[in-house]
Amino acid sequence: MEESFLYTKLFRLGAVDVALINVIVIVLIFLVAFIVRKFIERNLRSTLKRASLEIEGRNFTGHKIVKQLIYVITIIIAVNSFKINNPQVTVSEFLTHRIVDDIEGFNFAIYHIFLIFGLFFGAKILLNVVKLFLERKAKENPEIDSGTQYVYFQVAKYIIYTFVILFSIQSLGVNLIILVGSATGLLLGVGLGLQDLFRDMVSGFILLLEGSIKVGDIIEINEGSSEPLVAKVLKINMRTTKIETREGNTYIIPNAKLTQEYVENWNFGTPLTRFSIPITIQYGADTELVKRLLCQAAMSHPKVKKNRNVFVRLLEFGDNGLKMDLVFWADQSWRIEIYKSEIRFEIDRLFREHGIRIPLPQRVLHKSSDFENSLDNEKQ
Repeated sequence: MEESFLYTKLFRLGAVDVALINVIVIVLIFLVAFIVRKFIERNLRSTLKRASLEIEGRNFTGHKIVKQLIYVITIIIAVNSFKINNPQVTVSEFLTHRIVDDIEGFNFAIYHIFLIFGLFFGAKILLNVVKLFLERKAKENPEIDSGTQYVYFQVAKYIIYTFVILFSIQSLGVNLIILVGSATGLLLGVGLGLQDLFRDMVSGFILLLEGSIKVGDIIEINEGSSEPLVAKVLKINMRTTKIETREGNTYIIPNAKLTQEYVENWNFGTPLTRFSIPITIQYGADTELVKRLLCQAAMSHPKVKKNRNVFVRLLEFGDNGLKMDLVFWADQSWRIEIYKSEIRFEIDRLFREHGIRIPLPQRVLHKSSDFENSLDNEKQ
């Protein structure tokens, strides 16, 4: 009685009858696969950590490949488990059962589901193998940094997934040449309406292939009238780029902004850069003392290069005082504005200690004789 209950047909899937026994067996198969995966991961974790083969967080490349292969084997065993109550149906008959049969050349069978799933699953495994290869190359060649690895990986991902999508469409019996030809007019209209989208996508390819801006770079975007935006590149996608500012804000900007506007990449060239701090002092102050105090404030900061000349320039005789600037050399850094602030605090302390004043804006008003005469007439 119990046996007949387990073999009672629940529904039909293609050429096979699905019973409760099938559901139980498949659940057990995936449960065993989960236990096996955990066991293998536990034994591989220490080895992979020593090899430093990390992709994202705590997940290792080797872990991902092993996990994906286990699930492939699990799916094959699960499909074969239908023979328990369908001994007359072969795996080939089950997979070739057509769900959609020859509608204008379009065929869709059960094996198409597994084929498309397998293609994308295989693409994922291949990408992890590419990532593993890049990580090993980066260990052998110090010139390949994380940004370069990301560029190669993104390009490989786009190429692999493009071929997977095209092959998936082709496997369904769709003629790609006819499909593209019939959709040319539609694609032209869509292209005109989505010019910005395509421009951003082309810019994304340029960024990835050219490598002028990579993940981890510090960039400065100059927008003309507004203050330059300094940010760190977190991720470059097909259409947009994710950046993080010094304030901790995360922005998603179109890729065209990075290819069509003036962008300074702090990671290019030498990291040593000259900086200046402008300052105004009152007329009559001892300029030699001011020069000495400004240089002392700069040289006291640990980030200022002591082997490069620190000097003070007199820029102009301003309306309110002498306009000068302190010039020093330091590494171009994410925290350079904080370093400047610390130097300004030291300048303020030294100026107070030596009685050097920073003048406030002043205006002198002169009264004309005609204005004084008009006031006298009003009093009379």
